[in-house]
Amino acid sequence: MTATEKATHPTVVDDDGLESNIHGDSDSASAEAYSAPLHRRLKSRHIQMIAIGGIIGPGLFVGSGNALHLAGPAGILISFSLVGIIVFFVMQSLGELATLIPVSGSFTDYASRFGDDALSFALGWAYWYLWVTVLANEYNAISLVIRYWSDVVPQWAWILIFWFVFIGLSMVGILAYGEIEFWLSLYVLLKYSLKSIRGAKTAIRIKVLSIIIFFIVAIFISAGVIGPQKIGFKYWRDPGAFADSINGVANTFVIAGTLYAGTEMVGITAGEAGNPRRAVPRAIRQVFWRILIFYVGMMFFIGILIPWNDESLLSKGSKTATSPLTIALSDAGITAGASLINAVIVIAVISAGNSSLYVSSRTMLFMARTGKAPRILGKVNKAGVPWVSLLFSNLVACIAFLSVSDAAGTVYEALITLSGVATFIVWGTISLVHIRFRNGLAAQNQSIDDLPFKALWYPYGTYFALAANVFLVFFQGYTAFLNPFSVSEFVIGYILLPCFVALFLGYKFWKRTKWVRAAEMDIWSGRREGVGWGGNENDKGTEGGEKDAEREDKKKKSLGKKIRAVVVG
Repeated sequence: MTATEKATHPTVVDDDGLESNIHGDSDSASAEAYSAPLHRRLKSRHIQMIAIGGIIGPGLFVGSGNALHLAGPAGILISFSLVGIIVFFVMQSLGELATLIPVSGSFTDYASRFGDDALSFALGWAYWYLWVTVLANEYNAISLVIRYWSDVVPQWAWILIFWFVFIGLSMVGILAYGEIEFWLSLYVLLKYSLKSIRGAKTAIRIKVLSIIIFFIVAIFISAGVIGPQKIGFKYWRDPGAFADSINGVANTFVIAGTLYAGTEMVGITAGEAGNPRRAVPRAIRQVFWRILIFYVGMMFFIGILIPWNDESLLSKGSKTATSPLTIALSDAGITAGASLINAVIVIAVISAGNSSLYVSSRTMLFMARTGKAPRILGKVNKAGVPWVSLLFSNLVACIAFLSVSDAAGTVYEALITLSGVATFIVWGTISLVHIRFRNGLAAQNQSIDDLPFKALWYPYGTYFALAANVFLVFFQGYTAFLNPFSVSEFVIGYILLPCFVALFLGYKFWKRTKWVRAAEMDIWSGRREGVGWGGNENDKGTEGGEKDAEREDKKKKSLGKKIRAVVVG
């Protein structure tokens, strides 16, 4: 291997992309707790369900009501469709990187390899903060939704109860965690017996089909087959298709960003995948399309069934909130179904909270083991669980208790905005890192034909995603400048920008870091055997056989079967 093919970092990097010599003697039990690798036991079905179950939670069921209230039915379709296009190209970039170099640090590690260690520092903290605020959103959402049945138990008590539930579920080993997330994700919208379910693929299909069932019921309600009246597009005319013209659309971009956040979770799970070369591309392809169908489809149907000025929707000043799905079924006279949907939402939030803690703790683990966070946060137990990072992340998520002292809806909107801006920053950085990676391949004379997964429409899609994310970071908060100027909206909308720059510049000057030259980029460490360049001949032959088998399988599928495979699984 030439000099340009070796890592430029002064430390040895193991298969997880973590520095193995920063904590001293690994033979001692104490050192092992800080350097022990995460267990690679996640299967393809676990990765898909972690991503799907983590995203289909309070955002889809409760946050969608807030989006409808702000933008109206046409407005949310515009914002969620545009952000969905951005997500597609971000996922393509991440898929190329994570399939080749499946490390637990994921894009935080890639930012250091292909950009600047200071960029990795700022990105890591931004991504951790993103998931802590998402977790706080989930605590806030579940404390609001569960009061649909009774308000006897105070909101702070529900937050505290689920705080212990989430931390308890997250303290299990990675395989047990994957199984918990798998079954929680399965139960999210399952309204019938599971006795005949066999295999993960069937489970995924039933989960997706359950959501489609709601879409079908929504059509019947709109057509007047179910319920007291025919709705059609009545609410598009009165109160209207837009709640606040372009201003409402701008305000919902951050909601769309927050609700789509988690699609990139596949990159984090790649480091603990048993076979990332097979699992990651499959999850990249299928998860994106399913999430896009779920979200855009859900926005369309709730926009038909519910007027954007419905007082039950989550908005500023709300002390309680009802899911748009629950409202739609209640208005149609299906009270039992409304109560069942609310119960499903509670299970969905547990699933989503499980995923939020997973990602935030793994991000902080990588930060701690690469010297970008306190060392104690890099400690794991014998089961490979980063318990210190889990506790730390969950403690910071206690900002959800702010909703008790103020209107819960106001706090929810603030957290959504902050996490949405953080999402755009993270996605933009992923696109930038992907561009830098391709520059490194060209400088080191490596062919992209050998990549196990290639980003579609590169470089146009990647540059589009980068530009779009930068634009949305600034555009999402412009309503603060409207007359009268809102100081609070301005601070909430833009506070993360100077914070991100300060983290980058502060670390850069403190550590005196430099941008990695393309010819010196580390494009080798962290790969699994036989992935990409450098594998032995047998590995290459095996890979070639797998690729041929996949091509033959694709050729045999009809168009209908291909569509079903993407949508249902």
